[in-house]
Amino acid sequence: MYAEERQRAILKQARRNGRVDVATLAAAFEITSETVRRDLTALERSGVLRRVHGGAIPVERLGIDPGLDARDKAMCGEKDRIAAAALDQIPAEGAILLDAGTTVARLANLVPADRELTVVTHSLPNAFVLANRPGITLMLAGGRLRGHTMAAVDSWALNALKDTYVDVAFIGTDGLSVERGLTTPDTAEAMVKRAAIASARRTVLLADHTKVGNDHFARFGDLGDVDTLITDTGVDPQAADDITRTGVKVVTV
Repeated sequence: MYAEERQRAILKQARRNGRVDVATLAAAFEITSETVRRDLTALERSGVLRRVHGGAIPVERLGIDPGLDARDKAMCGEKDRIAAAALDQIPAEGAILLDAGTTVARLANLVPADRELTVVTHSLPNAFVLANRPGITLMLAGGRLRGHTMAAVDSWALNALKDTYVDVAFIGTDGLSVERGLTTPDTAEAMVKRAAIASARRTVLLADHTKVGNDHFARFGDLGDVDTLITDTGVDPQAADDITRTGVKVVTV
């Protein structure tokens, strides 16, 4: 078994059981404790596990909402590929919405400068990237700035999105599953994401494989609200098939 396959199995077990311990993993995979610790360190650097004495716990069980910098450093290659694939979903002209989040932020950097687009966003990082882009009419939805994600939330942002209609909304998520739908740790973020989905003709979800099968506190949509999911090849094939059966087009890159 390759290290990446083993790490996916460790993460799945941690989420199922609430924690994993080094000794049990070493015996189950017939590897040394040192190899297990390296796997746990790699998963912690990806932002999905937190090391504890003798093992590790999935971050969602700790109620942790990792900050913007920490999330931006996780799954970088996968996020870059997802953002590049999402370019095919941007219309030649019209209006799009860019949600907050590190994968969607990568897409903001790739938005073509030669298209006549109106771009709606409540994310300050996205706004800074697009502010001087030729051909882009930038509409910034204001509100209370949540420093953790550098995104506007609460009633001002909700009121702006209520009267907005776009061709495509590009949405990020902290978790998605067939059972619970789309979830995120913060209720204020969830409300804005829900309003963003409601404002769009089509919704494209950008999420790396670590988000699949992961549930968080605040639910903001069903898989039925999503037209296309763009994820990476690390996604569990069975999970991808289950999502496809709900009517979502799954693109892996």
